This record gives sequence, C-alpha cells and structure tokens, in this order.
Amino acid sequence: MSEAQAIDLAVIGGTGVYALADLADAELHQPVTHYGAPSGPVRVGMIGERRVAFLARHGEGHSLPPHRINYRANLAALKSLGATRVLALNTVGGISERFGPRVLACPDQLIDYTWGRISTICEEPGTDVLHVDFGEPYSRSLRQQLIAAARSANVALVEDGCYGATQGPRLETRAEIARMRRDGCDLVGMTGMPEAGLAREMALDYACVAIVANWAAGTGPNPDEVITLQDVLDNVAAATGQVGKLLTVLLEP
Repeated sequence: MSEAQAIDLAVIGGTGVYALADLADAELHQPVTHYGAPSGPVRVGMIGERRVAFLARHGEGHSLPPHRINYRANLAALKSLGATRVLALNTVGGISERFGPRVLACPDQLIDYTWGRISTICEEPGTDVLHVDFGEPYSRSLRQQLIAAARSANVALVEDGCYGATQGPRLETRAEIARMRRDGCDLVGMTGMPEAGLAREMALDYACVAIVANWAAGTGPNPDEVITLQDVLDNVAAATGQVGKLLTVLLEP
C-alpha cells in the first residue's frame, strides 16, 4: 500500500480508543516528521471500500499524558500519509444536562484553557507566520457529513456544544467546572487543543466526535460521585460501538 495513495479519513483515538475494530488489512507506518515522531504507529487499512488511517493519540499503551503529546507530529504524520480529513475522537466529561455518560457529541465551538503547549506550526524561527481564521474551530463540511451519517445510521449524536480544553492530566475541581459552565462550556477534555488549531494551520478538514465518559466534577444527578478510571473506560467501551456504526455510514461510497 503506497504512502502516496489518498486516505479517505484519518481517525485519532483518545482515552479508551486504542484501535479501530473494523479496520481490515491494516499496515503499520511509523513516519518521522519535521516535528519529530508521532504518539505511535499509524495503522492504515480498509473500512468497507475506503482507506482509513488510525493513530492512538496517547500511544497504544496510553503512555503519553495530554500535555506531553506531540500534536504537531501526529497531524503531520497523518498528512504525510495522504490524509486530508481528520476525525478526532475525544474522551470527555459532561457539564451540561444534555451531555451525560455514553453520549456522543459533535461540538461546534471550543474554549482553550491549556497552557505551555506548542500550539502552532509557526514556532520555529524562519517559518511563515500564519493568522488562520478560527471563528469556527471545526470544519463545517466534515461536521455536516458526521451529522448526516449519524442520522442515517440511527446513531444518537448531539449536534452542537462547546468543548473546553483543560491542561490535565488531573481532573478539574468543582470550582473550575463551575467557571467553565459560566463560560458556556458543555464538555470538558484535555486534548482538544492545540490539536484543532494545528489542524487548521495545516489546512486539514478536522472535526470532533466527543465520547462522554463521566459527569464533570460537581455536575450530574450525583454531584458527590467520585470519578474512577474504570468508570471512564467502561463508558467509553459502551459508546465505541456506536462510533463504529457512524464511521461505516460516513465512509459509504
């Protein structure tokens, strides 16, 4: 399988999503980019008649915390293999009432609370300075395709929402979540930025399907509930089957 061939879709998996079950005849690629090595190997195979690339954002053994991910290398690696569309799967907490555990959402807005991460491809001296438009942080065309595919596949998908990206790897305090709610955030995660901004700078069509793994601190029907990693993984596993159905329809000829 030549690296020059176009990839119909690249998928970046978040916490709990370390492979695509429906990816057939996968070949392993280990590109090294101008920005260094990506989080792990890129697996390129077929879903139906479409060529798909998959990369585990945290590494296939979840060895990288959110602030240590080389987001630039991840996106550059996918682009070097021929990807022009990137679907980000992000494991998140729900803040607003519509976003309980196991809900899938396709957010349309984003607030960045991260700090200290390399957030642009304009970092190195001598590179062109880009001022990309980011009023709509996710590609409208890819979002519309995802929403249409979800409706066709009968997959419940919340079709909007604001993703708040926090630094991690710790979870947030109740006061932080209360502030995010006041700011208008519906979802909280740790990997939404700088990934979305970098994708825009690299001229990639980029959209997010957020998998809600838990209620954020102090929210939901039991505000005193303690969030455990096992609960997160169980909820992600339960929702991932719906993601597979969504991908199958999205990739139909």
